[in-house]
Amino acid sequence: MTDGFVLSRGAGEAAGGNALLAGVAHGAAGSTFESVVSPGFDVGAHVHAGVQEIFYVIEGELDLLAFEPRVRTAEGWSRWESRDGRHVVRAGPGSFMFVPAGCPHAFSNPGPAPARMVFQTIPAGHEQYLRELSGLFRPGSPPDAEAVAELRRRHDIEQLTPMQFVRPA
Repeated sequence: MTDGFVLSRGAGEAAGGNALLAGVAHGAAGSTFESVVSPGFDVGAHVHAGVQEIFYVIEGELDLLAFEPRVRTAEGWSRWESRDGRHVVRAGPGSFMFVPAGCPHAFSNPGPAPARMVFQTIPAGHEQYLRELSGLFRPGSPPDAEAVAELRRRHDIEQLTPMQFVRPA
């Protein structure tokens, strides 16, 4: 590709509930997404051995984690503490998080309203994972846990705490 392109707000190709702004099909080195994070959603702490990620909060608030904890627990990443005393950050608009490959990380929306963020994965290709993940969802029921686990294994995602889809009342 020799020319770039410009997208208006809300544009982008659907990729598992996210808007893919640039990715493999564009010849991009990384995949860039705009995502709306529903209240109560928790991606769960996880690690990518060969992928780095960048997150930028546009609106709303997200709890963000990007450190190796003193102790990895199977639940409650929001209470983890790093070896040097850092804790999870409640991040608002303009907040940025960089996650190097191999670093445990997570995000969740603890608030009553949706949050919007831009995130990027390097190298490109995360859009395939998001498309496959969205195919595992059926209205009114959670996805099959083993199918999600297998999908994650194939896409360089070691899940440390569970993904949660808590819908506010």
